[in-house]
Amino acid sequence: MSADLSEGWEGVAEQFQSVRSNIGAGLVRAWTRDNLPRRGAVADIGCGSGVPISKVLHEEGFHIFGIDASPTLLDAFRCNFPDAPSACEAAQNSRFFNRQFDAAVAVGLMFLLAEEDQRKLIHRVATALRPGGRFLFSAPRARCEWDDQLTGRRSVSLGADSYERVLAAAGLSLLDGYADEGENHYYDAAKPAG
Repeated sequence: MSADLSEGWEGVAEQFQSVRSNIGAGLVRAWTRDNLPRRGAVADIGCGSGVPISKVLHEEGFHIFGIDASPTLLDAFRCNFPDAPSACEAAQNSRFFNRQFDAAVAVGLMFLLAEEDQRKLIHRVATALRPGGRFLFSAPRARCEWDDQLTGRRSVSLGADSYERVLAAAGLSLLDGYADEGENHYYDAAKPAG
């Protein structure tokens, strides 16, 4: 029996697509306009179907690259963005298309991973960013644990202090934090320009 690289999301993919709202889309749109080079390359990590985050990136003129471990969700992404490169792989083990990006986003993903996998993903993202590249991800400010409503699996936020330390160890600087209309917290980090 093979391991579920999607951490339970393949089994709830259709349900997830039916309940995914546009919460966070406005924040991501504003963040891209304020911080990213026009027409830059952005990796959407844990892209799901691409709605709403990749959709915003696409509308803003960015070259999107989708990464998701759920074959069903990635198939939906490919239908929504047939010209966008995509990879069906676990985020923490992603090869990031063997290239570098102007930015990476991970909305609604980080806290779904085990603590060690979160650290691993942050280090992999740091390597995949160009100098000056940005990384935006969502996770609660407080250290906390809970059971995910759809998969029933354990979710964990490392908390703001720990995320800042992990980002620094990976060579990224935490620049700011934001909250969207659903009161979800976002961390905005950058790789030094050079």
